[in-house]
Amino acid sequence: MPEQHPVRIGDTQVTTADSTVVLSPYDGHEVARIPACGPEQVEQAVAAARAAMADPLPPWRRAAILDAAAAAVADHRDELAQIIAEEAAKPIRTARTEAERAVLTFQSAAVEARTLTGDVVPIDGAQPGDGKLAFTLRVPRGVVAAISPFNFPLNLVAHKLAPAIAAGCAVVLKPASQTPMSAIRLHEILMDECGLPAGWINVVTGSGGTVGDPLVEHPDVAVVTFTGSPEVGWAIAAKAARKKVGLELGNNAPLIIDASGDWEAAAAKVSVAGYSHAGQSCISTQRVYVHRSVVDDFTAALVARVEALVVGDPLDEATDVSALISPGETARVKAWIDDAVRDGARLATGGEQRDRLLTPTVLTGITPTMEVSANEVFGPVVGIAAFDHLDEALALANDTRYGLQAAIFTAELDGALRAAHELDFGGVLVNEVPTFRTDQMPYGGIGDSGNTKEGPHYAVREMTHERLVVIAR
Repeated sequence: MPEQHPVRIGDTQVTTADSTVVLSPYDGHEVARIPACGPEQVEQAVAAARAAMADPLPPWRRAAILDAAAAAVADHRDELAQIIAEEAAKPIRTARTEAERAVLTFQSAAVEARTLTGDVVPIDGAQPGDGKLAFTLRVPRGVVAAISPFNFPLNLVAHKLAPAIAAGCAVVLKPASQTPMSAIRLHEILMDECGLPAGWINVVTGSGGTVGDPLVEHPDVAVVTFTGSPEVGWAIAAKAARKKVGLELGNNAPLIIDASGDWEAAAAKVSVAGYSHAGQSCISTQRVYVHRSVVDDFTAALVARVEALVVGDPLDEATDVSALISPGETARVKAWIDDAVRDGARLATGGEQRDRLLTPTVLTGITPTMEVSANEVFGPVVGIAAFDHLDEALALANDTRYGLQAAIFTAELDGALRAAHELDFGGVLVNEVPTFRTDQMPYGGIGDSGNTKEGPHYAVREMTHERLVVIAR
């Protein structure tokens, strides 16, 4: 039997009697065996994090660790990309991009560690404050419980760990059970090569019921940061009512292309944005509303590009799209495609299941009640619908329980401004797809898309609180 790969809690390498087997989504081969942690390991990890915070890291040390982390991730880029490709079936070129993004995440967090300050309060602007000096300090909230998803198993872990280090908070990390090895390896690099003391990050692997629930409910956890489904996220918020809970949840990202928009540029971008990592991104372009005057041209251009995508082995340099995370997810997405066609959509291309692979799909004539429109597909599917007036397109885009990012292609200033003001989303992009993200920007949504902003500058402030100091003469 293959050896169990340990996780690190404090200064201890932890294994358990039972193992969790990590399988390749592409061909089902065994990638690794990891500990099946439970409440005992959660207790150990939270205690290690509290002990670490009893000896605070000064900001300059936090910054030095984060600088070293950025350099180390860059040095290990190819190794980390290989792990991502194997455990997540993310095409190797896309996996390298994820590793490169993680470098920026750590670099941005290092800036925050060096510049994190409070404010001077103009207390003497009122008579009771005469002769007094007032200012605020940014203070770590406490131990952070970080629960990360499978789809960006390195960079979304970095988006939780790096701001926590910058804020001076120790972390207990529960990576996704399907893709834990990227996080485990990153933790090893941080401890072995970057000067991170034991206990500042602790990894526990296991299911939501055996690890996640005890972690978020632990009385010594002050902050919970979760990326995943709305159903799980809001349940966590209910269980952790007195904690600071940050949720980054789902989306069914809409894109509007008006009559003046550059539909050719849009088609080129959507052919990547709708299918990268088999559409398994919260901001994967999913619903495309195209002005009736250009919808046929846009659709033809998109279909031609989608049919040129290479579907196959994630370790093959030529591959653009590989398997979804599990056979169950593949079957679900295929059923949603079939249901849409049965309900009147037209299959322009794709929709074919080949063992564990699902060919990239374009549907036309989607309607708001179809699953592929109403909910988050999280698969390689883009749906298209025509509109006649911008009012109609804006209403269709807003007809959703989600609110992460939306976008419009237009050459008209009025259309751009209307989108900025009327699209009810956390982010609105003009002449770009809703899938665009750079790791230092504020990223987060409303409604069933969550309640927080990611990006190190913003996450650091979620993980700290302001302490007012007043000094009298």
